[in-house]
Amino acid sequence: MQIYALDDAAARLGLEIGLPLANARAICPHLQVFDADEAADAKTLNDIADWCDRFTPLVALDPPHGLLLDITGCAHLFGGEAALMNRVCSLLTAQGFAVSAAIAGTSVCARTLRSHAHGRIVREGEEAAAVGPLPVFALGAGEAITRGLRRAGLKTIGDVAARGRHEITARFGARFTTLLEHALGQGDAPISPRKPLPDYIVEKRFAEPVATDAVIAMTLSRLAGTLIVAMDKQGKGARRLEASFFRTDGAVRAIVVDTGRPVTRAGIIDRLFRERLDAVSDPLDPGFGFDLIRLSASRTEIVVQQQRDLDAHVHDNDELADLIDRIAARIGGQRVVVSLPQDTHIPERAEIAAPAQHHLTQAMQAAWPVRVEGEPPLRPLRLFDRPEPIKVPFATVPDGPPHHFTWRRVTHTVMRVEGPERIAMEWWKQDGAALTRDYFRIEDEQGLRFWIFRDGLYGSELVDGQGKPMPANWFVHGLFA
Repeated sequence: MQIYALDDAAARLGLEIGLPLANARAICPHLQVFDADEAADAKTLNDIADWCDRFTPLVALDPPHGLLLDITGCAHLFGGEAALMNRVCSLLTAQGFAVSAAIAGTSVCARTLRSHAHGRIVREGEEAAAVGPLPVFALGAGEAITRGLRRAGLKTIGDVAARGRHEITARFGARFTTLLEHALGQGDAPISPRKPLPDYIVEKRFAEPVATDAVIAMTLSRLAGTLIVAMDKQGKGARRLEASFFRTDGAVRAIVVDTGRPVTRAGIIDRLFRERLDAVSDPLDPGFGFDLIRLSASRTEIVVQQQRDLDAHVHDNDELADLIDRIAARIGGQRVVVSLPQDTHIPERAEIAAPAQHHLTQAMQAAWPVRVEGEPPLRPLRLFDRPEPIKVPFATVPDGPPHHFTWRRVTHTVMRVEGPERIAMEWWKQDGAALTRDYFRIEDEQGLRFWIFRDGLYGSELVDGQGKPMPANWFVHGLFA
């Protein structure tokens, strides 16, 4: 057992992360110990990362206890790098977290300085001088490499940097050499943000927190107008929109809306978010108020102009797409589906349900089989997901339909029949099952019409172990109107 995390009081006594618990209790007999909960710590770190999105959209996790923020180009919005770091640390400290931070040109240099030089801001070209006096374990290279460096008499990062790179690589590997060079500012690897950078971002910061629904709705409407203007300059429309609400206590709430077609009007965005906010099961609780509201377009597409004056179908399609978007915003996009035809003979696989928002155009252009006028339908109006077995008397004509059958405990007498229609299955997908079905369209004495089939070829091959003939397996697959 060893120390996973500690507070400032324990650190002042000389305790460190990774120190065995027995040694820690020898130093401080009255040490208070709690079991580490790595899952809860990871969730808290993700919550803090969500909160840090208010400063920059490029936030990466540096587990188990760190975050990396790429503040390139956004520090001036908060009064400079020093003011930004002080604001982040003070706000997190007010929420009860122990915070240490540093700013440098490379992520490895900033991570190295974070725990040993809190508040340090390193200018470009000064990385080597800043990290040189720090102990080698500050690099975070692992216990084995740190122990090896100490045995070689290299106690500080400056001592390691003074040795030749070929010596370091031969002893500790190329990965450690790359880590050292990044800490010295001689190269850097980009961070991996938790979320992809949205295509467009607009936001509104408030001097005083807002909590009323009217102000929130008005802010979203204004942000939608600004976002549309920014996208219109490049001829794009939004396919996925996300509204983020940052509370003063650190909680962040995000609401995502998808659209079937690129949105180019602020009114549509405003309407979709109203539908979404009215439908959320957990109301948008402002708490003590929101100090930042952000609207981003995480997925956009180029808008293709269409002739709208002479083609009336274009307006009908737009109205249908808008209706689908509104329903999807209220009940979820996966619950609004369209049927797409599939290239197969198997009836239960002849169509597939797909989200209407993403496949509306494909569904409208789909080539479904055309029913001949005056002819009865070839397929039932209601098709079962799985064919249901029926009981057929053994005296049935071998290659013909049954005279009676029992389905769901009700016996039906066959009055009219049409068929058979033989459908061959996909032999490469059947895994030993029957490869053919003989379908019949039948009508009983009450006028009910069924679509039934016999599984497999009926003949002398259907015999039991004693050579006696066996009845075929029959199923009902659908009901006609």
